[in-house]
Amino acid sequence: MTVDTTATAIHVDRVLKATIQQVYDAWTRPELLTRWYCPNPAWELTVETDLRVGGAYVVKMGPHVVRGTYTELDEPRLIAFTWRWDGTESEASQVRVELTEVDGGTRMVLDHTGLENAEDVANHLQGWEGNLQRLPSIF
Repeated sequence: MTVDTTATAIHVDRVLKATIQQVYDAWTRPELLTRWYCPNPAWELTVETDLRVGGAYVVKMGPHVVRGTYTELDEPRLIAFTWRWDGTESEASQVRVELTEVDGGTRMVLDHTGLENAEDVANHLQGWEGNLQRLPSIF
């Protein structure tokens, strides 16, 4: 896994031993998201999605709630959505997940942009790393 961060963005590049459709489904199907999409496995996790451009999603991770809107969907290659924590005054940031078939699996490139500052990047990076460590366990 390759991870790069800037003052306001996270870039993760990783190859998963799964088909492109399996990875796309893991990002878009609530019953699969609830198996990996929380950095703390001890927290209760619920996911609601309206999988269409303009559709909303809500993820409840223990005491934390993130919500947003799908901005781009191109099955099985692209999922893009806004990201905003409940209880904050921050503008929504953007997450883009691009998937490509490669030898041995699927290359997943995640970009999370529009974060506020280095502390926000560090906090989100910690969360994404926790999530992405759990992702391969569902394949």
